[in-house]
Amino acid sequence: MWKRSEPMKIQSGKCNMAAAMETEQLGVEIFETAECEENIESQDRPKLEPFYVERYSWSQLKKLLADTRKYHGYMMAKAPHDFMFVKRNDPDGPHSDRIYYLAMSGENRENTLFYSEIPKTINRAAVLMLSWKPLLDLFQATLDYGMYSREEELLRERKRIGTVGIASYDYHQGSGTFLFQAGSGIYHVKDGGPQGFTQQPLRPNLVETSCPNIRMDPKLCPADPDWIAFIHSNDIWISNIVTREERRLTYVHNELANMEEDPRSAGVATFVLQEEFDRYSGYWWCPEAETTPSGSKILRILYEENDESEVEIIHVTSPMLETRRADSFRYPKTGTANPKVTFKMSEILIDAEGRLIDVIDKELIQPFEILFEGVEYIARAGWTPEGKYAWAILLDRSQTRLQIVLISPELFIPVEDDAMERQRLIESVPDSVTPLIIYEETTDIWINIHDIFHVFPQSHEDEIEFIFASECKTGFRHLYKITSILKESKYKRSSGGLPAPSDFKCPVKEEIAVTSGEWEVLGRHGSNIQVDEVRKLVYFEGTKDSPLEHHLYVVSYVNPGEVTRLTDRGYSHSCCISRHCDFFISKYSNQKNPHCVSLYKLSSPEDDPTCKTKEFWATILDSAGPLPDYTPPEIFSFESTTGFTLYGMLYKPHDLQPGKKYPTVLFIYGGPQVQLVNNRFKGIKYFRLNTLASLGYVVVVIDNRGSCHRGLKFEGAFKYKMGQIEIDDQVEGLQYLASQYDFIDLDRVGIHGWSYGGYLSLMALMQRSDIFRVAIAGAPVTLWIFYDTGYTERYMGHPDQNEQGYYLGSVAMQAEKFPSESILRRDTA
Repeated sequence: MWKRSEPMKIQSGKCNMAAAMETEQLGVEIFETAECEENIESQDRPKLEPFYVERYSWSQLKKLLADTRKYHGYMMAKAPHDFMFVKRNDPDGPHSDRIYYLAMSGENRENTLFYSEIPKTINRAAVLMLSWKPLLDLFQATLDYGMYSREEELLRERKRIGTVGIASYDYHQGSGTFLFQAGSGIYHVKDGGPQGFTQQPLRPNLVETSCPNIRMDPKLCPADPDWIAFIHSNDIWISNIVTREERRLTYVHNELANMEEDPRSAGVATFVLQEEFDRYSGYWWCPEAETTPSGSKILRILYEENDESEVEIIHVTSPMLETRRADSFRYPKTGTANPKVTFKMSEILIDAEGRLIDVIDKELIQPFEILFEGVEYIARAGWTPEGKYAWAILLDRSQTRLQIVLISPELFIPVEDDAMERQRLIESVPDSVTPLIIYEETTDIWINIHDIFHVFPQSHEDEIEFIFASECKTGFRHLYKITSILKESKYKRSSGGLPAPSDFKCPVKEEIAVTSGEWEVLGRHGSNIQVDEVRKLVYFEGTKDSPLEHHLYVVSYVNPGEVTRLTDRGYSHSCCISRHCDFFISKYSNQKNPHCVSLYKLSSPEDDPTCKTKEFWATILDSAGPLPDYTPPEIFSFESTTGFTLYGMLYKPHDLQPGKKYPTVLFIYGGPQVQLVNNRFKGIKYFRLNTLASLGYVVVVIDNRGSCHRGLKFEGAFKYKMGQIEIDDQVEGLQYLASQYDFIDLDRVGIHGWSYGGYLSLMALMQRSDIFRVAIAGAPVTLWIFYDTGYTERYMGHPDQNEQGYYLGSVAMQAEKFPSESILRRDTA
């Protein structure tokens, strides 16, 4: 342990670096080399003296970091999100819309629902600040610490939820019904529907239940909002929030204590789909009900059923699970079996009075693996607007082939144990009823799953139109409007035999490139498109103006022309557009200014409805202004020897003294689907980097090849060779900076990161110990053969087909390459 207030010195060729890093996370591994080479200055430059960082005790560091996090908590408590616009439809009233959103109250860190009113007119000479009004009266929305169920703990971890209270909500526009999970219950409340708009906080209504365990993933039925569905103990249940009638729909899970004997689930996304594909639900309500001749109606739920009997069970001890010595999980390691998956459908018959008459569980007419050959992952699913078809986006195991399929409800038959009766049901389905593959694409890199898929209402029975985003065509994710012909398959089920891979493919009639260029349309982590079907416009977020800034754009999808940017340059934006495309909200910031949330009104000339302009309307959250003791980083770029432009951030020591060389910390992630360097405010999530700079360190951040928002070729540079190219880019960036600034001491460089960044921290010490003296690795992957299928095989392929890549990319397999004298220090608090 370092002594209090002693300066850091290099003596006898040895070096140390104060561990002024965040220590609250668990399992930090610190590798520190024992020897450092002498720094030989060139003869034609004056020798610069090393700057020594003051040493701190662990208690001093803890207080320092706790103080900096006060600002983090303050900023986070004021960030509204999950906006919903609702028209007031009041010609004589002063307000046009009400917006609902989740945010934290000023008194605590609990998420709850708020609303604000949008005025019809504004005083353009003044800035209007919308007031936040609580929608809900105070109620028990938060559990005591440690009281989350096992399912909730895991879901919160995979969604990276760090707040408490209401995490999400469902809303039905026609009835004004809100549905949300809070604490240990499911609640509903009405506002904005036929009953009007409240002016006082509402008391939420608890959805009563006979279920003994936690209920998860509640959803309103869009065809009848009196009915909701939820997951209880890995099965689907429904409940009527008016009559309180409740029914279990599926019976695949038995709630056995022995996980090995209870491997099936219904309506639940399994681990890999949640963790690696950002799909957190496994069931989907049909948007429309089917009316029967008797006046009753049929509600439908498409759901996935998983069988994990072949997936390995692992046992993990975690200090976060204080009441359990160990927990057990189904975990598909790369190269091993994934869960077996199939689609099923539940049909719920409701009488004219809204009472439940019957429930019919249905299965596919043929096994999933026959109808969808080669499919390993159900990446996304849903329904077409009229409810005529369910749709699914499917991936093969290598994630190099994507298919979009339509599935008619007629393709499902009642589950029947009697073989003869089942055969009769099969024969009753016409041969013309088959899956329809309306789109397919392949790549030799990998397919990044996103959320962009908009299906238009059908105007022709034999055609389907949709907007989809693809990287496979140009290497950059762009929008395409596609029309496919719903052609009857040549495959005749009644004749026997198996379908050929091409039997269900539908020809593409028309494909229009809506956007193009060496930039990308954003489609993950909250970014999606909004389609204005009246004016034939599509709104999207993208990087057209800079790979470092996200902006909102609009373009015609019928006659694509010049793309119009709607947000201001010099900031990075995250936007939400109203359902009627007349307003949008932007949360924006840049390196110098913390985030601000503003409302804008969209308009267009009467003679050209496709020409959209914005007008500032009101502020929802004003910027907090400069944070105390915060100095933003400088963004730099350099031309790499690989031919790519690489971007980085440089935090200079706050008290930079001429004639001194400063120790340098390289903060790294370096893996796929992450971009650290951009024009967003870094004073919240990465405030600790500013803290290091305030202590006297140079802090450098570089996005190497493999990071996102630069195109598939840039991201795919480490295909089959993770860990083999990233450090080259990082070292090249350090050397570039050292050539520009003489205060960077390349003889005293440390590297630090979490997750993939922790992994690369170890790889850096192993590959370039001539550069890196200290590696602080948080939660690193050290052996890729023990990581999961969905992530590892996407980037590295199957281990049987890439043994060399798995070997060279795994830290544990090459431990002998670490410096001869190292210190392993593990902190747990």
